[in-house]
Amino acid sequence: MVKKDWKLLLIDDDPGIRKVMSITLEDAGYRVQTAPSGEEGLVLCLEWSPQIVITDIRMPGMDGLEVLRCVKERYPDTEVIVVTAFSELDFAVKALQLGASDFITKPVNDDALQVALKRAKERYSTRKELRDYTAIIEEKWMETAEELAKTFNFQQILIDSSIDGIVACDQEGRVIIFNKSMEAMLGFSRQEAIGVLTLDRFFADGEYNKFRAKLQSDEFGGRDRLFLYESTLRSAAGLKIPVQVSASILFEEQQSIGVVGFFRDLRDIRRLTQQFADQARLLQQDKMISLGRLAASVVHEINNPLSGLLNYARLMLKILGQNELTRESSHKFSGYLNLMESELSRCSKIVSNLLAFSRMSKLEFSEVDINELLARSLLLSQHRLSLQNIQAETRLDAAVPKVQGDFNQLQQCIINLIFNAIDAMPEGGRLLLESRLDPKQELVLIRVKDNGCGISKEDQMYIFDPFFTTKKEGKGLGLGLSTVYGIIDRHKGTISVESKPDEGSTFTIKLPIRK
Repeated sequence: MVKKDWKLLLIDDDPGIRKVMSITLEDAGYRVQTAPSGEEGLVLCLEWSPQIVITDIRMPGMDGLEVLRCVKERYPDTEVIVVTAFSELDFAVKALQLGASDFITKPVNDDALQVALKRAKERYSTRKELRDYTAIIEEKWMETAEELAKTFNFQQILIDSSIDGIVACDQEGRVIIFNKSMEAMLGFSRQEAIGVLTLDRFFADGEYNKFRAKLQSDEFGGRDRLFLYESTLRSAAGLKIPVQVSASILFEEQQSIGVVGFFRDLRDIRRLTQQFADQARLLQQDKMISLGRLAASVVHEINNPLSGLLNYARLMLKILGQNELTRESSHKFSGYLNLMESELSRCSKIVSNLLAFSRMSKLEFSEVDINELLARSLLLSQHRLSLQNIQAETRLDAAVPKVQGDFNQLQQCIINLIFNAIDAMPEGGRLLLESRLDPKQELVLIRVKDNGCGISKEDQMYIFDPFFTTKKEGKGLGLGLSTVYGIIDRHKGTISVESKPDEGSTFTIKLPIRK
């Protein structure tokens, strides 16, 4: 099939991305149509019947995962490539589990796009050839399993081109087809498997009986059929390999003559899942480092008001130990109680904020008041600032609207930036926290500015990389700014720095206004 025969549908809510990618794909020889939403994309799928669909994950209304489900349900032969941000690896994993042929990350690299398209075309062509071949088998009414195996051998190149592993067995379970992908996956050669081994040899302990039971049940695609069932195989070296299995019992004149199975190796998907878990663990590790530094500060922060409360309580007990309360004593009593209430309220706010910051929680988006975020972060850091003789100032724009985000993680970003500013001003200095609205670009700006030691031009290229640090050994892991970068990226925002040595640094966070 020549390129001009390939019809490709691009679904993305960003008109600029649709235009640029359309030009690139048309220059590569594809026939392209575009849609600005998932709903319109499904209509075009019905009217135009594209072989390949490229869809963004994040879209208003119907998102990319829902588009993928609908396309695979209505047009199972259509290949779907999803486009996602690097921080949305969990969505990419879900997409692969739902049958996507591949995923590519933003910004879209042309080489990665071409590799994904090549893979999609191979899968589409292989499936079509296998379907045509199956139709030929049914038409010719194969007389025996031996004749079935002979015909399969004529098509060995077709089967070997499959990206998924393919195994076919006769009525007794002996292997009669074992393709190259299966050889690579399990480490058995074709000579070792065909006519020698039985299907149960490839499954881990206890998994084959489960596979047969599910194949004969109605759970995964209907009786005598299995669709996207997860199991575990055992390689020639004894390694356990997680797989996704689709299988079918083959019939001739209502008599079972064998089984054919298609096996997708899930190790890469599981590796992506683990990478995502590692990211979350690093995020929490960084938070615990910040929490330790905050806790030491908060102990001193609340010690003074607690000492004051103790003295007020002793004075009140002394007054109660005297004769009946006079008007003057009552007035003193009331004053002490007001002071105690004020100090207790301040201690309560500090401790509550510290507890909220310490909790490990899932990324949960809700409305976030940026000015409140900056005020709380400053409250938790106030004692460290005072100890280091740093004057803190806020310029909060009352017109700043609320944004969609995770308050806890955004607070982690601000506290990390405050701590970096403190470390940059060991002899004291000035710190500015600022919020501002940019209505033209529909952005909320947050600035953290200090007049400390600054960052060299050479180091500014690397400060957001994991484990890069300009601090002395033992003074930092280099996770703070890379964690901030990751959190802001997950919020669809950006972070940048302007700095000069010995003059200070200004970190600017830009977050989109979500309507």
